[in-house]
Amino acid sequence: MQDGGCGFNPLSANHFTTLHMNATPADYDAWYATPRGRWISDIEFHSLWRLLSPRPGDSMLDAGCGTGHFTRRFQSAGLRVTGLDKSWPHIAFAQSSVGGAFAQGSAEALPFSDKSFDYCVAVTSLCFVANPAGAVKEMARVARKGLALGLLNTNSLLYLSKSGTGGYAGARWDTAQEARQWIENAIPCARAITSHSVFIPSGGMFSRVVELVTPSSIPLGGFIAIGSVFDHLEGVWGK
Repeated sequence: MQDGGCGFNPLSANHFTTLHMNATPADYDAWYATPRGRWISDIEFHSLWRLLSPRPGDSMLDAGCGTGHFTRRFQSAGLRVTGLDKSWPHIAFAQSSVGGAFAQGSAEALPFSDKSFDYCVAVTSLCFVANPAGAVKEMARVARKGLALGLLNTNSLLYLSKSGTGGYAGARWDTAQEARQWIENAIPCARAITSHSVFIPSGGMFSRVVELVTPSSIPLGGFIAIGSVFDHLEGVWGK
């Protein structure tokens, strides 16, 4: 997860890893091959997918794509995905491992025309953007049908155990209420939908059982997925 607007993000592969700051893009991406990495990746991907329910062939911008892990996952699900990142090393790694279209740029000033994509996602990349509300406005500008954010939750065991340490150093932790305000300010008449996950972040058997039985409406998971589908609002906020 490389942020779209503030330079190197130490959580490039995923915000649940504690890899060293000097780790390479390949080191970060390899984390997804671990049992815990696969588990968390699946949770994040499916949480965001359910919010948007895109159709095969739809286009998507992955803002702050980092090593391209989620770019690849959305591509594999049948979408036409463009990855954007501020780091050339991450873009180069993503291009070599994922293929497809990538661009360098900032989430706060996306280098694309209005409504260039059907959907726009940012998977924990806004945690390192200085102006997340501005980035969400940019995401809404370039999306035709909807957007979704993956964020670190202040109200979670993950925050209590990891905030300010390792790869989390410098990350901003948010609440669903704050993110809902960003979306509703960016998209008039939009209704933000939220789910929470990764309630016990260790990834062991107990964590997985808790994940299966805990409703996503309980706002205590380490990962917040929040988004809005707004193609039906064309007549409200302009064509």
